[in-house]
Parts: sequence; structure tokens; C-alpha cells
Amino acid sequence: MVMSQKITVAAAHVAPVYLDTRATVEKTCAYIQKAADAGVQLIAFPESFVPGFPLWPALSAPIYNHEFFKRFAAASVHVPGPEVLKICSAARDAGVMVSIGISEATKRSVGCLWNSNLLIGADGAILNHHRKLVPTFFEKMIWANGDGAGLTVAETSLGRIGALICGENTNPLARYSMMAQGEQIHISSYPPIWPTHDPSSNERYDLASAIRIRAGAHSFEAKVFNVVASSRLDDTAFDVLSEIGEDALRIVKTSPKGVSMILGPDGVPIVETSKDEDHLLIQEIDLEDCVIPKQFHDVVGYYNRFDIFDLKVHRQSQAPAEFDGADAAPRIMDFERLEACVQEADAAAQ
Repeated sequence: MVMSQKITVAAAHVAPVYLDTRATVEKTCAYIQKAADAGVQLIAFPESFVPGFPLWPALSAPIYNHEFFKRFAAASVHVPGPEVLKICSAARDAGVMVSIGISEATKRSVGCLWNSNLLIGADGAILNHHRKLVPTFFEKMIWANGDGAGLTVAETSLGRIGALICGENTNPLARYSMMAQGEQIHISSYPPIWPTHDPSSNERYDLASAIRIRAGAHSFEAKVFNVVASSRLDDTAFDVLSEIGEDALRIVKTSPKGVSMILGPDGVPIVETSKDEDHLLIQEIDLEDCVIPKQFHDVVGYYNRFDIFDLKVHRQSQAPAEFDGADAAPRIMDFERLEACVQEADAAAQ
């Protein structure tokens, strides 16, 4: 375990260029370099940052959303694929570790998508590839269930790093699976808003409050640093979502916004922002600060009863069919393998 190590982390509180994959990837690469210039060693981008978070299922009935789904599927990216390779190249060139949320497509199906998160090393390698276990509420109209293959804490030069996507940070078993692998830095990714009711209602969902509760709970229980990245919306999103109608745009603009923050192992935010402008939230942290709190409550150590409680996590990668004689596509790969896969795909397409 890494001890006595101060590192600089950042949460990218930024807006994607909504449903424009190429422009959003370019913006991602620019922010990776911007983070590197500021001395950042690990930067976390929000949920489904590429190509943006799908909000239309919350705003109109499914029968009116087919064209939006087609656009979103076309804008989603493959792993490996040219967009991911470009982000990995930017991480390698800048020497920065990157966590980023993507909408992931697959060559196995033209309409199956996952809400995924990639952890990319400073050498450009994919260290972990996680698919959200269960899409939440209206997300079920867009994304398929993920699997347990990505429920992994990566052992890195910066410490042990795990990540969960949005509502997974409410799942005690998913969170415990991260804790049980000696997690030191947790990454939580969120959307810009999450409309569940009309914002004029007293029952509206306060996303920032929900994030604070979840993030504080995990930091406190796991005794870890928590880097929380929520996206924001800009005019590119408003222009697209205005196609639904004026009332939909009103809901989008007045729904409670998310918050980005970095919390210590005591569960208390060190810094946070909900700015209505792109912003890099940067903080130096010391992993040694995770040690003393473990004296009080170590829920994966002495403060547990393993003779009473038992958790088994299945981390098999799921596929629609298994083909004898075919090499399984790895979910974790070094930069050279990633680059070779993209080149092979390009050659096959020509």
C-alpha cells in the first residue's frame, strides 16, 4: 500500500459539447493537458461525459424519443476505438491518469449501449473498464445492465483507485466491494442534473444534496479520499434539448444541479464547486491521512465479523455468446494493444 504520498487530483466540473463526440473528445484532451500544466496527476471527468448525459427520457414519452436514441447510439464510442485511443494518447502525452465516463457501444449490436467508466494510466493503458451495473430510473431506456468485470480497484503508482458511477454510490454492496480491495482513492461520476419531478414540485430531486450524502458516506465508511465529478450543461445541450419543446427546456434549466467536490477520509468536503462555468477543481491530498481513521472503524478489517457476514462478487465479463476458438477481447489493455486494435479495425474497414 502506498504511504506518505502527497498527490494532486482534480475533478473536471465541465460541460461536454453535447452529442458531438469529436468536439467533446477534443475538449477532454485539452483539459487533460490543462490539468497536467497545473501539476495534476489524476483527473476525473463526469458520468457519460462522451458524448453527454441522455436527459430526453426524463422529459418526454419514449414514443417520441427514437431519433434521440439513434443520435446517441451513433455518438457513443467503442472500447477500443479511435476516440478512446485519442484520450489515452492525451493521457500518455501529458503523463496524467484519467478517469472518464463514456456511453459505450459494441460491435455485437447496433443498439446495445452501456454507461461505462474508464480508468486510464499515465502511460495510456486502460487500467480498468467498468460498466454501470444497473441503469437508474429513466436511464433504463438507454443503457443495458453492466457486469462485475469492472468492479476492480486498480493498483497504481498513485495508490489504489476505484470508481463507481452515479447511483452505484448508493449501492452498499458495490461500495463494499471497493472497500474490500483496499481502496484509497474513490472516484464518483455524476450527470449535470437528474430530473425526477417537475422542478416546481416540492418533491423534486436535489442532486447536490444526494451527492453530498453518498460521497460523505463512502469517504467516511471506507476512510478514503473521494473525487466527485459532476458535469454541467451549456448552450450546446440547451440547443439540442430545446427540440423537445419549451417546457422541456424549462425543466432542464431549472432542475437542481449537481456538485463536484473532493472529500477527505473523514467524509468532509475539502473543496467543492457547483459553478455554472467550466472549472477544474484541484486539490493536493495525502494518502497517509487514510491510516489513522482506520483505527476507529475498519469495516474490511477488525471492525467486521467475517464469521457472520459473507459477500461473494462475480467478476466475469458477460457476452451474448461464447465462440470456441475465438480470442476473448480484453477489457483491460496496454496502450500498444489498444493502438493495434484500432489500426486493425481501420484496416478491416478499408
